[in-house]
Amino acid sequence: FEVVFFFADSGIPGKKCGTIIVKAEELNNCRESVMMQFCGNKLDKKDFFGKSDPFLVFHRSNEDGTFTICHKTEVVKNTLNPVWQAFKIPVRALCNGDYDRTIKVEVYDWDRDGSHDFIGEFSTSYRELSRGQSQFNVYEVINLKKKGKKKKYLNSGTVTLLSFLVDIEVTFLDYIKGGTQINFTVAIDFTASNGNPAQPTSLHYMNPYQLNAYAMALKAVGEIIQDYDSDKMFPALGFGAKLPPDGRVSHEFALNGNPQNPYCAGIEGVMEAYYQSLKSVQLYGPTNFSPVINHVARYAASVKDGSQYFVLLIITDGVISDMAQTKESIVNAACLPMSIIIVGVGPAEFDAMIELDGDEVRISSRGRYAERDIVQFVPFRDYIDRTGNHILSMARLAKDVLAEIPDQFLSYMKTRGIKPSPAPPPYTPPSQPLQTMI
Repeated sequence: FEVVFFFADSGIPGKKCGTIIVKAEELNNCRESVMMQFCGNKLDKKDFFGKSDPFLVFHRSNEDGTFTICHKTEVVKNTLNPVWQAFKIPVRALCNGDYDRTIKVEVYDWDRDGSHDFIGEFSTSYRELSRGQSQFNVYEVINLKKKGKKKKYLNSGTVTLLSFLVDIEVTFLDYIKGGTQINFTVAIDFTASNGNPAQPTSLHYMNPYQLNAYAMALKAVGEIIQDYDSDKMFPALGFGAKLPPDGRVSHEFALNGNPQNPYCAGIEGVMEAYYQSLKSVQLYGPTNFSPVINHVARYAASVKDGSQYFVLLIITDGVISDMAQTKESIVNAACLPMSIIIVGVGPAEFDAMIELDGDEVRISSRGRYAERDIVQFVPFRDYIDRTGNHILSMARLAKDVLAEIPDQFLSYMKTRGIKPSPAPPPYTPPSQPLQTMI
C-alpha cells in the first residue's frame, strides 16, 4: 500500500512545500543472509586528472515496478579495476525472499560535491547470483545514453561476482526451542535511602492496596522472563541491609533467609520473600552492586557451552557506592553467558547507571573494555502511567527492559560459535489400542 503526506507552508495558505510518499510491502519470512564480494574491470575513466573512484549501488525491485536502494558499497579510489570489500545483507532486504525478482546494480564514480558520475548499470537476480563465481556472474556494465551515441560502444567495463556465501540467521527462540535455559536472578536494594518501609513515603512501603515501585518492577519483568525458565525457581538476593540476629551488613543475602538455597518458587515466591525480608532486616548501606553481579557470574562461568544463559535483575533507588568494583565486575561478566537489567526507582539522578549501560560508550575498567554490552538500564519513573494505570506502566517497563536481552544473548552465542540445538520433535501421545467388545 502507499501513503502520501502533503506539506503546506503555515505562513502562506495554499502553498505546498512538497510531499513524502511511504510505500509498504509485506515482508517475506526469509531468514537467510548472504555475504557477497564484487570486483570491477576496465570501468570507464571519469576523472580528468585521475581514473575513477567507483562504487556500487544495489536496488531491490518493488511490486509496483519501482526500485529501492538496499545497499551501497564503499568507494575505491583512483582505479578502473576496483575490488570492493565483501558485505553481508539480509535476503529480505535484497529481494524480499523472491529469488527471481530483479536486482538492479548501478556503478558510479564518486565526486566530492555529491554529483557522482553515472558509469553504467546491470541487472541480475538472487537466483543468478547464487550460482557463485562463474562465467554466469560476469556482468557487462551498460550506459544506455552512451550506447545510443556511439555505434561501436560495447560496454563501460564489467563487474564480476567473486564470492557468494549464504548464512541462515538464527534467532533467540531457536536456542530456546533447542533447550537453552534462561536462569533469572533478582537483587533488591535494601539501603536506608529508600526510607522507612513503615512510612508511606518509602519506596519499600508495603501498601495493602497497591504494589510499591520495587514490587511493580519485579512483577513486570519477572512475569515475562519466567516463561523462559523451565523450573520457575529463582534465586532472590538483597543488598545493603543489616541482618538479624547480630546486625551484620550484607551485600549478598538470600531474601528467603536460606543462603544455602536462595531459590523461590515463581515470581509470587520472590514477592513473598521480599515482603518477609522487609519485616526482618534493617535498611542500611552502602549501595554496592559488585557482590550480586559476582554471585551470578560465578554460576555463569561454570556453564559456557550455550546450554544456559543468566539474567540478573537489579532494582535500586540511587547512587552506586562501589562504581570501580562494579565496572570491573561487568567487564569480567561480559565474556560470560550473562545479562544485567538495572531498574532505577524513585526520584534520584541515575547518571552512573547510564554509564554502566554502555549504549553510548562501551564500559571499561583499568584500560580493559567490555567484550560486549550486557547492561540495560531504565528509570522506572519514565514508565509510570499518568492516569494511574499500573498494568500499563508494568507492560511498558517490561517491553523496554527486555528489549536488549535477545541481541545480547545472540552476541554471546555468535562470538563463541555456538549453534542452537535442533528442537525436539513435538510430543504425540501414544495411540490407544482399540478394545473389542466380546
